[in-house]
Amino acid sequence: MSEWMLVFGLVFIGFILVLLEILFVPGTTVVGILGFIATLGGIYLSFEYFGTTTGWWFTLGCTLFFILSLYYSFKMKTWERFSLKDSMKGKFNEGVTKTLKKDDEGMTISTLKPVGKAEFASKEYEVKSFGQYIEPNTKIKIVSISNNNILVEPIN
Repeated sequence: MSEWMLVFGLVFIGFILVLLEILFVPGTTVVGILGFIATLGGIYLSFEYFGTTTGWWFTLGCTLFFILSLYYSFKMKTWERFSLKDSMKGKFNEGVTKTLKKDDEGMTISTLKPVGKAEFASKEYEVKSFGQYIEPNTKIKIVSISNNNILVEPIN
């Protein structure tokens, strides 16, 4: 009886870990690999403890259980309540950098550590320095603009 408990326990733990991998930890990670190893360990022990015939029937049963469980859980949208439905709608300097160009001068509004706020032509933008700390109310100039990222440096 304890052999069956061990075999079913390993397969059950493997199934749970594979489900966790699919639903919560996407990608090939340790969780999925451990689940796969636990399932294979349970199937291997079914061959060891109960012989070839029972081992193959157990393998077939486990395979069908895995396939049918995943099929029905996704078909019936069981996992829908766990899925992320929100999306980010925030924008970052999108479309507003068209009025700016290299060597435009402005003033920092906040501290740049290295990201902060600056003002160019009476408009506020999020800017980045090259890693240096720049105090508020410091004159700056634009070094480059790429992909809506505004890189600045202080004017000495």
